[in-house]
Amino acid sequence: MKNDPTLLPAYELSKEIVAGRLSPVDIMDAQLARIERLDPKLHAFIDVYAPEARLAAEAADKAIRSGHSLGPLHGIPIAVKDIIDIEGRVTTGGSATRLNHKASTTATVVRRLISQGMIVLGKTHTVELACGAWGTNQHMGTPWNPWDANVHRTPGGSSSGSGVAVAARLAPWALGTDTGCSVRQPAAWCGITGLKTSMGRISTYGILPLSTTLDTPGAMARTVRDVAILYEVLQGADPKDKQTIGRPVSDVMPTLEGGVKGLRLARLPEQERLGVDQDVLDAYDNSLKHLEGLGAEIVDIKLPFPLEIFLSITSITMGEAYFLNKAVVEDPNSKMDESVRKRMLSGASVSTREYLETLSRREEMKREMNAAMKGIDAFLTPSTQTAAIALDKVDQKEQPTRFQRFVNLLDLCALSLPNGFTNEGLPLSLQIVCQAYQEAKALRIGYDYQMTTDWHEKLPVCI
Repeated sequence: MKNDPTLLPAYELSKEIVAGRLSPVDIMDAQLARIERLDPKLHAFIDVYAPEARLAAEAADKAIRSGHSLGPLHGIPIAVKDIIDIEGRVTTGGSATRLNHKASTTATVVRRLISQGMIVLGKTHTVELACGAWGTNQHMGTPWNPWDANVHRTPGGSSSGSGVAVAARLAPWALGTDTGCSVRQPAAWCGITGLKTSMGRISTYGILPLSTTLDTPGAMARTVRDVAILYEVLQGADPKDKQTIGRPVSDVMPTLEGGVKGLRLARLPEQERLGVDQDVLDAYDNSLKHLEGLGAEIVDIKLPFPLEIFLSITSITMGEAYFLNKAVVEDPNSKMDESVRKRMLSGASVSTREYLETLSRREEMKREMNAAMKGIDAFLTPSTQTAAIALDKVDQKEQPTRFQRFVNLLDLCALSLPNGFTNEGLPLSLQIVCQAYQEAKALRIGYDYQMTTDWHEKLPVCI
């Protein structure tokens, strides 16, 4: 075992606790010490619950030693995106307008963590109201991407703090949410693994909504195995969220090690490679070759529409975001990120007819995409067109979500995981897209890739 428990993935921490070689107190002390040392620069956390987390770790240690363990995850820390409610704690949603907004309930996802004995370290920063892919936040501060010690680069959003916290080993894993890219973008730019789930897989009860049609919670960790474990804890029906009722349950762990041999994996059409950085394409092509070497069949796919088209389909997201946040968005005196305000104000012009027509067209496009993916186990793309860029190069009029937005609008599921580095040492990422409710297959593919590569084991320069 490595001397520093913060360098171990969650599943290894679990093994060490069960074997008695580490205690929850050892782990918590190491995590809080790293947060104290690194977070003043990295700015991943908006609040750290240090006294309560230490007390919970002590309680977990006593329970485990007395034979009252809640299971293999008892005593393992986790970070939570600050749009997720914990009763009695402030949920800012990344907004300076909500600094005193104490939650009156606890989100279902947090209740499920606690039921396993996991310990919430604190809340992580987010783009204001979860609306933005770059990871920037005008008033609350932008987390520092830990892969560049000198240049403040985009951490990815909107789950920016969760991505930075996991990458910098401030937490072994974290919760994020994904409405248009918000788990996968920070996972890609921070060099970690993130899962965008299908609608209704995981309850959104107690989570600040951006778009009730598209919001999905997701797991963020350093390894596919950890993501799979966390996903299994979070998924399932919740009476407080009607979208979860009647959804199939995904039994991930028995199939995780099934490998990719015999699977048909579709490559990016040639026209979709235009405008993508060469180092991104090189890493992507190498990933395809690697998976082919593991026994997968790499095939072509005929997309029914260019992926670029989904960047212009904003009627659903912004229409709903405006409706949910109208009061603060329209108040000229509210202390709101101006780029977020501008995006949400665009929703004011969405008519009822346009909104309903977009929902109808969405259903048609879902059918067309399902037909295109018939006989294909997964569609592989780069997660992003570029690696993380310097903050002073960000153009808020653009959103870097070309390879991600379609997944949400077509209600697919997707896994992003590290697949290389640029010459500057910035992480690159592969996206594995599967049809709705096929998270187990995406995780299986990602696990085989990750167990035969070591990109996910690299350490950021900031730690």
